[in-house]
Amino acid sequence: MTATAVLTARALLLDMDGTLVNSDAAVERVWRRWAGRNGLDGDEVMKVVHGRQGYASMALLLPDRPMEQNYADNARMLAEETADTEGVVEVPGARDFLASLAGLPHALVTSADVALSTARMAAAGLAQPEVRVTAESVGASKPDPEGFLKGAAELGVDPADCIVFEDSAAGIAAGRAAGMRVVGIGPRAGLHAPDAVVRDLTQVRVEPTPDGTIRLHITQ
Repeated sequence: MTATAVLTARALLLDMDGTLVNSDAAVERVWRRWAGRNGLDGDEVMKVVHGRQGYASMALLLPDRPMEQNYADNARMLAEETADTEGVVEVPGARDFLASLAGLPHALVTSADVALSTARMAAAGLAQPEVRVTAESVGASKPDPEGFLKGAAELGVDPADCIVFEDSAAGIAAGRAAGMRVVGIGPRAGLHAPDAVVRDLTQVRVEPTPDGTIRLHITQ
C-alpha cells in the first residue's frame, strides 16, 4: 500500500549532498583518508561528517585540536573534495524536481563552498538554483539554523512557510531549529523523524497553486 501526503509551503530550501546529489562515494574516499592520517576509525568518522562543514566535523572528532588547525585542514579537504567527482551522480528524480521548481521560490542551502557545490552539481548534471547559501555565506555550520534562515531571508519568505529537504541528522536538526518543516531524503534521514521521508525525489511532485503557494505531493 502507498499513501500520498500533501504539504504546502511558500518556499523550498534544498540541501545538496545526499539530497540532490549522491556524493557518498567521494565523501567516503576523502574522509576515510583523513581518518587514516589522523589515527581515527573510518567508520566512526563517517557517522559524524554528513551534513556538517568539515571544520565542525573535525572539532567533534578531535576536540583538543586548535580550531585554526581545523580551518586550515578543512581548506585542504575542500580542495581535495572539489577535485574528486568520480561517482558523483544525481539523486534519482533530482533533475526533474529542480525543473519543476522553475519560477518558484527555492534556494540551495549547503555546507559545501562555492567551488565544491559547483563541481558536484555539474558532475551530477544539475542546474544550480539562482539563490545559493554556501559555506562562505554563514558563520556557523549545520546543525546551526543560520544557513536555512539566510535562505528564507533571501527569498523573502517567513521561516514557518519554508520546507527543507535534507538527508542528514545535522541538516534535519538545522531545519527544525529554523522553525521549518523537513522532508527527509534517503535512509539516513529516516532515522531522525522528519515530517515526511522518501527514498528519493521521484516520490515528490510539485504543484504550483494560483495563490503562490507550493503544494508537495509526497508518495510514501
